[in-house]
Amino acid sequence: MRLPLPILAAVAAALSWPLAALPAAGATQARVIVTFKADAPLARRMALDAGGTRETPDAGAAVAQASAERVSALGRRAGVALRAGGHVSERSQVFFARGVSAARLIARLAADNEVESVVIDRKRYRLAAPNDPLYAAGQPANPGPAVGQWYLRAPAGAVKSAINAEAAWDVTLGKSNVIVAVLDTGVRFDHADLAGKLLPGYDFVAADSDGSFSTANDGNGRDADASDPGDWVTAADISGDPDNFGTCSEESSSWHGTQTASIVAAATDNGIGMAGVGRNVRVLPLRVLGKCGGYDSDIQAAMRWAAGLSVPGVAANANKAAVINLSLGSEGACDGNYPEVIADVLAAGTAIVASAGNSAGHAVGTPANCAGVIAVGALRHIGTKVGFSDVGPQIAISAPGGNCVNIAVNEPCLYPITTALNSGVTTPVAGSSIYSDSFSNVAVGTSFSAPMVAGVAALMRSARPALLPGDLRSLLQATARPFPTTGAEAGTSACQAPSSVEQLECYCTTSTCGAGMLDAAAAVQAALAPVVARITVSPADPLAGDPVALSAAGSVLLSGRTIAAVKWTLTNGGGIVDGFVGGIDNALAASVVPTGDGSFAVSVTVTDDQGSSASTALTVTVGSAGGGGGSSSGGGGGAMGLVWLALLAAAAVAVARSNRRRFSPRRA
Repeated sequence: MRLPLPILAAVAAALSWPLAALPAAGATQARVIVTFKADAPLARRMALDAGGTRETPDAGAAVAQASAERVSALGRRAGVALRAGGHVSERSQVFFARGVSAARLIARLAADNEVESVVIDRKRYRLAAPNDPLYAAGQPANPGPAVGQWYLRAPAGAVKSAINAEAAWDVTLGKSNVIVAVLDTGVRFDHADLAGKLLPGYDFVAADSDGSFSTANDGNGRDADASDPGDWVTAADISGDPDNFGTCSEESSSWHGTQTASIVAAATDNGIGMAGVGRNVRVLPLRVLGKCGGYDSDIQAAMRWAAGLSVPGVAANANKAAVINLSLGSEGACDGNYPEVIADVLAAGTAIVASAGNSAGHAVGTPANCAGVIAVGALRHIGTKVGFSDVGPQIAISAPGGNCVNIAVNEPCLYPITTALNSGVTTPVAGSSIYSDSFSNVAVGTSFSAPMVAGVAALMRSARPALLPGDLRSLLQATARPFPTTGAEAGTSACQAPSSVEQLECYCTTSTCGAGMLDAAAAVQAALAPVVARITVSPADPLAGDPVALSAAGSVLLSGRTIAAVKWTLTNGGGIVDGFVGGIDNALAASVVPTGDGSFAVSVTVTDDQGSSASTALTVTVGSAGGGGGSSSGGGGGAMGLVWLALLAAAAVAVARSNRRRFSPRRA
């Protein structure tokens, strides 16, 4: 019921509001919680009244009077008409204001010298799990896994690697203008659980070296149709066209792109199928893999296009991606054009997430091992490295990859990853909307760990659009949960550096599986922190002997705050850096002069004028003065090895046939 103006005027007078400052009906209302400093007069007055020590006939009336004095004084000094709300404690109280944004109200009130902090009084809701039937535990053994989508829930009991997505969704469900580009086999646009989640995308699978379209399997080359026609390989393909299919095995269609897209952003809380990590974010499907894999040229073109960069012959991308997911790869060092393409994509503001690989504990492959890429390893439900996952210092973080334990004939896989599929064995079945389960089409692999991280990165960008790829990486790593060191069978040891020997289940370390286990809720919360520290490096590709400038000026702060203090630390000189050049105390910039090629590591702690602080670390790779440059990243890189003269002729023939390297989807 709306009060008559005379009553409103009386209330305004009682609260020392000028009548002209009364808000118009229907104006937007800001609601904040103000905490006063312990020694503030407004806090002490309330403490006296609440304690009943003041000589008043009615303690309730005394508290009301103190509240009125508090709202009057605070509103007058801030120049805004306030209304008092409920108390949280003697020092904390809710205040309302109409006709002013929450951000502006916070800025005004926080400037008061009696105020310790001001935060939005956010509305919370009961935490209800999605109603997608495959999400919940206790489904029938066939078709749904008995544990449901175990990897999205909070870690509990034996399930230690779950990513706690439900708590992240309490902060943000994601925004539809935040886009994850899924570079894969294309997608099935007619899958019911991807309805409304897919942008048109593009098909980057070009013609074969002889001008045919055997690999593309769709009768044409690059076009605007990103649908997956199937990637099955037959014995006839292998024997009849060894140039294109000689390296592959006979297999049915994988529908791999549909699987990875559904992990990122399956339609959620729609009463059917499964839940996606990104909830409300959208997927840009880019087809780069055909029959028997795909090639560098197609993958790199799609990466550039996804980031909004130009690709000759392809119309400009109207839906720039915030994150690229690459659930693909092959063995070998990061070479060729990948360093340049990745640098361009990162500079455009698009993060890159890639699967570490599934060769059972060997070295991380390309492109996951390239500098700047967020490489993702795979975990069992108990948090140990799952047998198929590769290892190495290039891995940034690890996430559930599914694992089948206690497998025997007619027994289900106990901890698979749920994914969307098509029922077609070769060509797609129109309108088919099936899912991987515990008995058939079992989904395990680093292919399914990476899109979990990509989905969380998209939630982080939804929460704070200003975050850059390096910010996402550092926050994901900083909030990762520690790997467990117990819980596996007796005899399980720590993971070792990759070698020619396979490593199956082992206890992860930060040098083999990344910073820790993905924690979606902590990462999204960190994205909203008052300070996000950031280090920029100039030049981007430093050389030995040249000064390297480091800056924290690009750190992200809440509106209205400024940087008050900066502390630089040389965490590892790498034998090429002895210390910083010149004084760096509380300086936004620092510099070093590396004496040789190699790498060094620095960290910076940034503190704002409200006392909030954050830290970040960076490893900088330095090239030799007479060779190529280095790079700055938390990720690893690699250089192409020497080619023996005896192999030059064979290499020349291979280049003449195709200047592209074939990649495959990451499968266990």
